[in-house]
Amino acid sequence: MADNTPNIYRIIIPVSAPEKAFDFYSRLLDTKGRSVGGGRYYFDCGAVILALLDNKKPPNSEYVYFSVSDLEAVYARAKELVCSSTDEVHGASAGEIAVRPWGERSFCAYDPSGNGLCFVDEKTLFTGE
Repeated sequence: MADNTPNIYRIIIPVSAPEKAFDFYSRLLDTKGRSVGGGRYYFDCGAVILALLDNKKPPNSEYVYFSVSDLEAVYARAKELVCSSTDEVHGASAGEIAVRPWGERSFCAYDPSGNGLCFVDEKTLFTGE
């Protein structure tokens, strides 16, 4: 029997300054992206493409979550980029590495367009099971 479950293959993040966003994500994710034309830049993030799209829409209202193998390295890059979140999650700083009440070890940041990003240690992912 065929599996008819849809697969997410691309997530679009609206950005107001695509070249600046491309540089930011290249540095934060420590990976090379690519211009695909039409004001879009793509980053391969596992099976899902993170697409930066030049448009005038407001930032995404929810965080985009990344699982990472070296949370401390991403955290150090976020500190260099001065993009750590100043929000709180259950009484703790979202911008600092912490173990959240559901068991994930994570921190949050914002890109230059105001999109929320959350980085989670891949060894602590909570998937509802």
